[in-house]
Amino acid sequence: MKGWVAHIRALVAAGALGVGALMGSTAASAVEIKIGYMKHPIQEASIAIMEKWAAKNGVTIVKIPMAYEIFMEKVTATLTSGGDQYDIIWHNDDWGQLWKGWLAPTNDVPGMDTALKQTVDVAFLNDNGKPTVVPMAHTFGVFYYRTDLVDEAHLPKTWDELSTLSQKLQQDGKVKWGFVGSMAMNHSWFSWFWANWTNNCDVLAPAYERDNKVLAANGWKPMIAEPCSQQVVEYWWDAINKTKISPPAMISYTRNDANAIFQAGDAAFTVADLTLYGQFNDPKKSKVAGKINIGFLPLGPSRKEHVAWNDIWGWAIPKGVPAERQEVAKKMLGAMMLDKEGQIGLWKATGGPPPNTEVWKTLAETDPLFRRADEVVFKVMQVIAGGYYTPEWPAIHKAYNDGVVGALNGSREDIPKKLEDAAPAIHAAAARTN
Repeated sequence: MKGWVAHIRALVAAGALGVGALMGSTAASAVEIKIGYMKHPIQEASIAIMEKWAAKNGVTIVKIPMAYEIFMEKVTATLTSGGDQYDIIWHNDDWGQLWKGWLAPTNDVPGMDTALKQTVDVAFLNDNGKPTVVPMAHTFGVFYYRTDLVDEAHLPKTWDELSTLSQKLQQDGKVKWGFVGSMAMNHSWFSWFWANWTNNCDVLAPAYERDNKVLAANGWKPMIAEPCSQQVVEYWWDAINKTKISPPAMISYTRNDANAIFQAGDAAFTVADLTLYGQFNDPKKSKVAGKINIGFLPLGPSRKEHVAWNDIWGWAIPKGVPAERQEVAKKMLGAMMLDKEGQIGLWKATGGPPPNTEVWKTLAETDPLFRRADEVVFKVMQVIAGGYYTPEWPAIHKAYNDGVVGALNGSREDIPKKLEDAAPAIHAAAARTN
């Protein structure tokens, strides 16, 4: 997102690649499949399922890990050049609409009928209405808490209760910080976005809307200067400067920074991906292992009912990949989707809800954590998508994050004016090609 948004927009404007043959007749044996991905527990667990199939079918998997900060730009450059450097790539809803023209459709992948359709359709359809993703796991943030410090009956239900309880735990010497989250660009979900959504607020109006036609009819109107957004920024200003429940450096934290503090036992609460549950609960990596659970997101003053978000991470196949390797890649991804034992293992190892919804019934009957996830996310009436699904989303996101961080980094009295000043940049980004 830093300095290369214009470059990516130029690549997008250049147009999609030609469509190659989707399926070939070459057998799977002696084929090498290259996977471009980020080293993350959920992605590695999903690849492990594919490796089982590959070992049985004579396929060699070459894993090519990349850092999150460079992944999107590097893969976009490969896609737009027509190269076949990767046969399978990590696909995220954040760039689902950016890449749609360069990816092979996946509607013919076995097991796609077991995926939750709305999570696929919201961000990953090409211009012909075909999916371009094979889900690897559901990804959403949840409210983590320390069970050795707070029992479920006394969990904070509101922002104010979060502040009050955090202060008490700090005063009692139980933790250094009450709440820790991340505020840096690309990590907004774990402070700015969840607080927006729990306060009937959002980046663009109307709140929670993801249909680009509706957003366009409303003029791509930013909500950053609305009272609900001002309350969000003021809450975090107070959390850092007044109630002091959060570290001053949180304004620059990535999710990795926040997660490290929670895992070290220095904070009572955080909001993070459920896919990190396995990491948080690993005694080799975490001092809070065996002492965590998840709950509903605390509500702001403008909302009275629970809200959650639910997206998927997935895999995609570039169009530039030769037909015979596309065929093998689709077979391997289909085997991953239909490997129920493997998907249960993925859940057990990571806390990532598997993409095959037929597995959910088994987990709901046997696993307390999954039943809790079902309660605090899947069964919540207001479940939204965690991003906007336009090629301009990276620029919209950056303009928004710059605005709220800029407003937080100053006096409390200046917040309303700074948010008003930030609104035009968000509107310009959103309306640029829409």
